[in-house]
Amino acid sequence: MIPVLLISIPLLSGLITFFLKNERTIKSWALLSSIATLIVSLFSLGMLSGNGQLQYDAEWLPLLGSRFSVSLDGMGKMITLLTAISFPVIFAATYKNSYSKPGSFYALMLLSQAGLMGVFCAADLLLFYFFWELALIPVYFLSSIWGGEKRIQVTFKFFIYTFLGSLLMLLGILYVYYQTPAHSLAMSQVYHLSFPEGKEGYLFWLFFIAFAIKMPIFPFHTWQPDTYEQAPTAVTMVLSAIMVKMGVFAVIRWLLPMFPEASQNMSHLVILLAVTGMLYASLIAIKQDDMKRLIAYSSIAHIGLMGAAMFTSDPAAMQGVMFQMFAHGINVLGLWITVDVIEKQTGTRKFSELGGLAQKSPTLAILFVTMALANIALPLTNAFIGEFLMFSGLFKYNIWLASVALISIILAAVYTLWMVQKVFYGDAAESKLPVVILPAGTRLMLMILVIVILVFGVFPQPMINLTSDTVTKLIAQIK
Repeated sequence: MIPVLLISIPLLSGLITFFLKNERTIKSWALLSSIATLIVSLFSLGMLSGNGQLQYDAEWLPLLGSRFSVSLDGMGKMITLLTAISFPVIFAATYKNSYSKPGSFYALMLLSQAGLMGVFCAADLLLFYFFWELALIPVYFLSSIWGGEKRIQVTFKFFIYTFLGSLLMLLGILYVYYQTPAHSLAMSQVYHLSFPEGKEGYLFWLFFIAFAIKMPIFPFHTWQPDTYEQAPTAVTMVLSAIMVKMGVFAVIRWLLPMFPEASQNMSHLVILLAVTGMLYASLIAIKQDDMKRLIAYSSIAHIGLMGAAMFTSDPAAMQGVMFQMFAHGINVLGLWITVDVIEKQTGTRKFSELGGLAQKSPTLAILFVTMALANIALPLTNAFIGEFLMFSGLFKYNIWLASVALISIILAAVYTLWMVQKVFYGDAAESKLPVVILPAGTRLMLMILVIVILVFGVFPQPMINLTSDTVTKLIAQIK
């Protein structure tokens, strides 16, 4: 029942939130609901069933051969834990923020969490698709109603990208459905399908494009920086810390096991696209004057490395991807929180209008620098072990592609440290800038994230142990 609780708690809480009126009550309800989900997720870490998975299966759509089948293996526990951590951190860190129609805002946030949990727990392909849409639809409304000045055109672009990707995936699901002997979309059925000669490659692209848009991988990335910039920062946190992991997770959970031969055949092209995106995004990040856009392009570069590592079929690289999904989510969440605090209290996100904040807000500077160093995978931070494992696998696959990809590490250090220098240690040219005061809740959340960064940077083995069985099974399936 653990997977069901992870989905149902935010789903029911979100529906109830629509009917709450008092803003403080709404915020407290959303926070308490997300804490309840976190407790269930933490409880799941110590539970195992006979086959190492937590499972629940019930009748859902018998006419279509689809069941409400949900399960959690090691990777599922890891990514649902990230999701469960992120929402209470987001709600607590942005507790002081005010929104028009707060009941609708927080209800849609919780419904998005329910969709995300469903994506990460689904063991039926049609159920996976259902939750995929449930996670995306609330974000569309959150961005289009509470976003910035250009929210309508930017959200429309986001909708077009995700709609086309979802349509392609649905076509692929329909074809897969008619290929299964019992017209079943259960994970155990679709994993063992053999497709007619030449068809597997086409099916691969139907699913891959949908997942690549969500990650996003070059050249399907152009919706992301604008959406991150225009969306409310709380929504941007969900998009960047968790929602992009939907694509990474889907490739590992569904694409590689369903189409192992096509994945091998297309691996070189996918890795080439991913590495190109890493360099492209890193170079553009260097030219940014907006903290949100810089972090957005930085995220594209980090996801690009995950995308490349997934297609090496190397156990170490795959382990690195799973570790990095969690690490990147924690790190980028901390960066977005600090950006939100700075923007709310200074009225700007531009480097050219900031400077010398470390003199006025030393605590914020220390916390931000720690997260910035984690963003460039400094040893003893959580991102180091993940990037090391991924590059290890990439070097085994192709030393030249790996060498080119390594340039992105240098570029990441350039734009990240430049941002730190300009915002916190540059000349305090704007003496009118106020002292940035960290609200108590925000300070606590940032300190918790920094502790997580350092703990998993020094002791990464618990996370590796959690996902090691998933890696072993996956490699056996695709090789």
